[in-house]
Amino acid sequence: MIPFSDEELMEPVKHVIDKVRPSLALDGGDIDFITVKNAIVYVQLKGACIGCASSGSTLKYGVERQLRMDIHPELSVVNVPFGMENDIENL
Repeated sequence: MIPFSDEELMEPVKHVIDKVRPSLALDGGDIDFITVKNAIVYVQLKGACIGCASSGSTLKYGVERQLRMDIHPELSVVNVPFGMENDIENL
């Protein structure tokens, strides 16, 4: 169990997202932070990351790995498809 509330995780998660953003930009991609709910970080991949075959690996071994190393090992990441930003509960 993660000893932090979703609200307490917001700023540290944003910091980690900003930390990985330059790596994505090298390949023409980008990432937007959406929210944290129940220790799940919701993001949206953008640019060249959309539809890229490696986007799942980018999330798992790039973004999620960094979040787990910097914040807590039980965090997970979900990419939110465009148009679903307001419907996170149904993902």
